[in-house]
Amino acid sequence: MKYFFLFFLLSFLIFNWGMVSFIFNWHVISQFLSKPAKTPFEKKIEKEIPQPKEISQPEKKTEEKDFEYSEKENSIEIPKIEISAPIILVESEKEIKSGLDRGVVLFPGSALPGQKGQTIIEGHSAPPGWPKIKYDWVFSRLNELGEGDEVILNFEHQKLSYYVSKKVFLNRGEEIPFKGLTNSDDVLFLISCWPPGKDIKRIAVMAEFLE
Repeated sequence: MKYFFLFFLLSFLIFNWGMVSFIFNWHVISQFLSKPAKTPFEKKIEKEIPQPKEISQPEKKTEEKDFEYSEKENSIEIPKIEISAPIILVESEKEIKSGLDRGVVLFPGSALPGQKGQTIIEGHSAPPGWPKIKYDWVFSRLNELGEGDEVILNFEHQKLSYYVSKKVFLNRGEEIPFKGLTNSDDVLFLISCWPPGKDIKRIAVMAEFLE
C-alpha cells in the first residue's frame, strides 16, 4: 500500500504539475503570508480622504517695552539741577498736599511712568536759601532746565529717561497748553509754583520719553 500510494502521488504530480507547482514556489507562498496588496479601488479611496495636517502654533508677539532695570525705589532724578526725591502715589487730590511733604507727587489719574499717556508730577518750590526741610525745595530750580536735559524716573524697578522739550509759565488755574497730545504720547510734565515760594503762577516743564 505504501508503494502504491507513493506511485499514485508521483503520478498525480507529474500529470498535474502545471496546477500544483505554485505550492513549491517560495515567492508565491511569501505573498500569501505577507499583507495583501491594496486593490485599485482601495487606493483611490485612500487618496481622496484628506490626511490630517500638523497645526503650527502662531508665534507670540509682544508690544511690551524693554526698560532698563533699576534697584532704586520710586523716585525722580534730575542731574542738571541735582535733584533726587521719592515719587509719592496718592489716591485723590485731597492727599496731594500731605504727599508733597514726603517728595514729589504723581498726580492721581495721570498715566503711570512707563505707560502711554501723560504723566504729571508736582513738587514744591522755595526761595533761594530756603532750608531743606521736608521737600519744600525740590522743584525750586525747574526754570534752569532746557531742551535736551535728562529727567530720570525710577518706577517699579524700571529706569525711564525723559528729555526736556518745552517749558511754559501758566497763570494759576490755567491748563497745560499742549492740546495736540494724545494718549499714545509718552510725555512727562513737571509742575510747580512760580516764582519759587509764591503761589502766583505755575511753571510746567515737558519732557518726552525716547525709546
